[in-house]
Amino acid sequence: MTVFEELKARGLVAQCTNEEKVQDLLDHHKITFYIGFDATADSLHVGHFLQLVVMSRLQKAGHRPIALLGGGTTMIGDPTGKTDMRKMLTPAEIEHNAECFRKQMRRLVDFSDGKAVMINNADWILKFNYMDFLREVGVHFSVNRMLTAECFKSRLEKGLSFIEFNYMLLQSYDFLHLYRTMDCKMQLGGDDQWSNIINGADLIRRVDGKDDAYGLTFTLLTTSEGKKMGKTEKGAVWLDPEKTSPYEFFQYWRNVGDADVIRCMKLLTFIPLDEIAEYEKLEGAGLNTVKERLAHEITMMVHGKEEADKALAAAKALFGSGAADENMPSTTLHSEDFTDGQIGVLALLVKTGLASSNGEARKLVQGGGVSLDGEKVSDPKMMLSMQDFAQGCVIKKGKKTYHKVIAG
Repeated sequence: MTVFEELKARGLVAQCTNEEKVQDLLDHHKITFYIGFDATADSLHVGHFLQLVVMSRLQKAGHRPIALLGGGTTMIGDPTGKTDMRKMLTPAEIEHNAECFRKQMRRLVDFSDGKAVMINNADWILKFNYMDFLREVGVHFSVNRMLTAECFKSRLEKGLSFIEFNYMLLQSYDFLHLYRTMDCKMQLGGDDQWSNIINGADLIRRVDGKDDAYGLTFTLLTTSEGKKMGKTEKGAVWLDPEKTSPYEFFQYWRNVGDADVIRCMKLLTFIPLDEIAEYEKLEGAGLNTVKERLAHEITMMVHGKEEADKALAAAKALFGSGAADENMPSTTLHSEDFTDGQIGVLALLVKTGLASSNGEARKLVQGGGVSLDGEKVSDPKMMLSMQDFAQGCVIKKGKKTYHKVIAG
């Protein structure tokens, strides 16, 4: 099976500017390609993870990836998929976020000996002379055509700022710059980036008169129902272990829906397709084995084998015997967390992050969704003392969320 054939077989390919040429380049040549990452947060998340897996997959096939950090484009913010304008970050915040990205990317992509390149578009974007940019780049963009792009159409009713309107031009110029300076022939990205990517290839054709630059988008990480994956009640699922612990990260993948586990395995892991085909034959309880393999594989890629093994052991202990484990997410209560030596169950749920407010905590209890050490909590006024946590106490929210609380 060729490189491109495997990408298609795994369901990764969404759109190509020229499928025949893209397939030829990936299967029979060694090319340089790039994927852009705007530094909008201090950690990558699971949406970025899919992009890094594709980058790693193509690198293993002999192609050279460019990980383009958006130090310049982040100053504006991509309007794609957003209902409101992104928060404006300071240059210092952007550089801090970019540095966090650098550390995380190196776990998944080999940047040694020039096998991959990591650069920052701030190096050229922040040096632009605005009038020169308008004359060289802006002249090639039709406002009418830009307004038909999905990234802009969805924002027109709520309002699209002029600064965001420039984003497509800057991303397109990135492709032109990398094409000229690094012989970069292809831009890759999620399918929501299709409009930006095809405009970059078109800009190269218009400015340099070349038609050998191509775009490829891959499938967005969604459930079988079309909902975006990578979100929990606490927010995004981050690659940073300080923001999403390895155990919580493992549990996210261990708890994917039955209809999604095989698709996630194809998209996000390097498990051979013939092995995945055997997993596809399993049903019902047999899918638990598949989910454990998926969770362990992805956690190992992001956090290393040791953390993946610990998370798997904790999950087996928890679901096998109901026992708490030291690798389970935990909260330590101190004397200041108690009032007159006691803490209410609602305050406890908020303290552990299992509820965002007392109101949400009350609804959880009243709905029968909370238990302490296996005993269901029915009274939202229930009080607990420090002694109740002396040996540790496991709170269960719903069917799958566990949290250990101890007294410090």
